[in-house]
Amino acid sequence: MSDIGARGDAAVRELSVRFDGWDRDDYRLSDREKQDCLDQLSGQALKDIEFAQAQIRNFAEVQRASIGDVEVETMPGVVLGHRTIPVSSAGCYVPGGKYPLLASAHMSVITAKVAGVPRVITCAPPFQGKPAAAIVAAQVLAGADDIYCLGGIQAVGAMALGTQSIAPVDMLVGPGNAYVAEAKRQLFGRVGIDLFAGPTETLVIADDSVDGELCATDLLGQAEHGPDSPAILLTTSAALARDTMKQVERLLAILPTADHARKAWENFGEVIVADSDAEMVAIADEIASEHVQVMTRDPDYFLAHMTNYGALFLGPRTNVSYGDKVIGTNHTLPTKKAARYTGGLWVGKFLKTCTYQRVTSDAASAMIGEYCSRLCALEGFAGHGEQANIRVRRYGGRDIPYAGRAEPVEA
Repeated sequence: MSDIGARGDAAVRELSVRFDGWDRDDYRLSDREKQDCLDQLSGQALKDIEFAQAQIRNFAEVQRASIGDVEVETMPGVVLGHRTIPVSSAGCYVPGGKYPLLASAHMSVITAKVAGVPRVITCAPPFQGKPAAAIVAAQVLAGADDIYCLGGIQAVGAMALGTQSIAPVDMLVGPGNAYVAEAKRQLFGRVGIDLFAGPTETLVIADDSVDGELCATDLLGQAEHGPDSPAILLTTSAALARDTMKQVERLLAILPTADHARKAWENFGEVIVADSDAEMVAIADEIASEHVQVMTRDPDYFLAHMTNYGALFLGPRTNVSYGDKVIGTNHTLPTKKAARYTGGLWVGKFLKTCTYQRVTSDAASAMIGEYCSRLCALEGFAGHGEQANIRVRRYGGRDIPYAGRAEPVEA
């Protein structure tokens, strides 16, 4: 970070060569390169991307419509309000070193654009020695203003700190590996971030209304993210617990990503048997998992009673993969128990709620001023008190002493 801040483009290039073996004169993709990436995808692939993006945009627009400006006259002559103002620029990181995660382009770029962010730029690492065509296509279709083929620390550092060729942004969003997460943590405060991200987590809550194969599939479907991804089954059925563990072993023998999934299951997998739905709620809220798949006879019970989770997936017909890729909710979600105090990425993350006040009558200014003056005196803030006193004199006609003096001051 210090090197990028000091040397800009030169440091970014050295880091890109060192970590990705990737060097070029300009890391920003040209219009021709963007079109080439679009042309590499089949018509069906483009339609699939457009379908997913339509779902994400539709839900983001509903969320944006739910957030409005307010203004209210709280008492005669006193008007208070707030405006929701988008940040001026956002940098979206799209991971793609191991898997080309084009879904992250939908989740970040579209959400920022629906929020009204004027300038949205993206960075994604090269994939197999060139820009990842699917990621670039997703970035283009999502509406990114500038697209850079740049990965890792050098990407988030360049976007946040700025270089000779990349203007800095006000906010960083998007998932990434442990190094990207640490870079975002260090940059927080210099810029805003969506959240502190850890390894993907999944919790399956189930009873004997479903079978072990379904539970095992949903556990391993997220465990494949990496060898440090927790996957937990929480159930009221000991028989389902045993069946799920048996099915996990069967599926690990045939799953193409079993190398990651097996390590995650062996090192971070858990099976917990509880006595009741109420106990499962208490345990689940303590775990505060990123993803919670609920497959019980009454999934709405968990919707009504759970408070700590990144996203809920209710019933066996849905699953975490739907949310990750296509259904419309955002997949950038809190991990490491952060669900106790925050939700995931949504349009509101890109909005600043900025308050304002207006006093429209002399009487209101003088009345509020008298209260303010006395309260400032309780705190010993003479200067604050005089801000109130001068208005009591001018708008209320009272011969009030100057703050801190015994003798009155002429109005």
